Amino acid sequence: MKRTQNTRGYERYFAIDTHREYHLVGGQNEDQEWVVNPRRVRIEKFPEWAQKNFRAGDIVILETTTNVWDTYDIVAPLAGRVLVANAAAVGEIAGARVKTDTKDIERLLKLLFGGIVPEVWVPPVQVRELRAFISYRNRLVKMATMIRNRLQSLLHKHSLVLPEEGILNQAWWDAQASISALEKMQIRQELGLLDEIKKLQSAVNEELEKQSTGELWGKQALQLMQLPGVGVIVAMTVLSAVGDISRFEDAKQLVGYAGLGAGVHDSGKTHKEKHITKKGRKELRWIMVEAAWRAVRMSPYWKEQYEKHLRRVRKPNQAIVVIARKLLVAIWHVLTKEETDIHASEDDLAYKMLLLSWSLNDNVRMGLNYKQFAKYALMKLGVEKDITRFVRKDVPRRLSPREEVLARMVELGIA
Repeated sequence: MKRTQNTRGYERYFAIDTHREYHLVGGQNEDQEWVVNPRRVRIEKFPEWAQKNFRAGDIVILETTTNVWDTYDIVAPLAGRVLVANAAAVGEIAGARVKTDTKDIERLLKLLFGGIVPEVWVPPVQVRELRAFISYRNRLVKMATMIRNRLQSLLHKHSLVLPEEGILNQAWWDAQASISALEKMQIRQELGLLDEIKKLQSAVNEELEKQSTGELWGKQALQLMQLPGVGVIVAMTVLSAVGDISRFEDAKQLVGYAGLGAGVHDSGKTHKEKHITKKGRKELRWIMVEAAWRAVRMSPYWKEQYEKHLRRVRKPNQAIVVIARKLLVAIWHVLTKEETDIHASEDDLAYKMLLLSWSLNDNVRMGLNYKQFAKYALMKLGVEKDITRFVRKDVPRRLSPREEVLARMVELGIA
């Protein structure tokens, strides 16, 4: 997030405050006199209103809300410049106790005139769509978790222990004499919902797998999936949150964007680092912690790093946040510089790509078999060595030779 400067020199200055059913729109001139008094425009009539009222000499400020990008897409082609402000940061800067529609418009305009708009990056359509798709998947996961929790509550209520078949065993539930008829009806419906959600999740995951090897996201996703702890879901979540990696000048900026940077208290001679800021994209912060736990289990290097920090802080959750931050720094390097994982040997990379290939179906592998796809992935990562055989966990592993993969790529029309 940056503070916008050089916002003067426009004919008119507009602010738009979005509500559920309407936009409140107000505009002033260079002398901060009202040229369009704050007024409500219903959501469905806003495109027509915008077409008639905005012009090329206008600068417009919006706040981040659920539908901000729909509004942005309407206004951006009409006005000279459109800025999207971080709603939380606007609240911190303005700090007003009295909150009315007109006051909100005035506060936004003051930020605009002062050149202190806490501006956010405007993601292109493909990034917005991926973010929405990831968000939809997360909602499915939450729904499934809620159902499982309700079923677990019934288990505790009746002091029951699940059989090995697990929570989806309908016949087992029906056979429990302590569960009433009404509860059994609830359980049947809960299990039916859970089964449908699992089918939806499976379809969503398959689509994300296709996106991870497709033309739009494939190169970046593959760069990420070479790292320990990073699979398809982690990679696509990171890409949806980050968008264009070039907008982060260094890894520190990316860490701050995720809210994984440590806060600092400076007062006089006192300098003290506090807990992480948690100011940033929540889903990026969460998925990096998940990836960190997996990396610690998979990689000797990351396990060593985790244990080192655990000895220092003595709290697993704090130690894993350090690993998440370091892993995000590695992500910045592999995306920005298109590097391979510096903590992995070529055999390590080969095994990671083989694991990835095993997890994908034939359609997602673009017609390549799993040995061919693993070699294809290594070639895309720029591994020069033609690895065809290596040993992992005392088991010989094989990949297709480079010539075979190149010939198959020509046959399938893969670039």
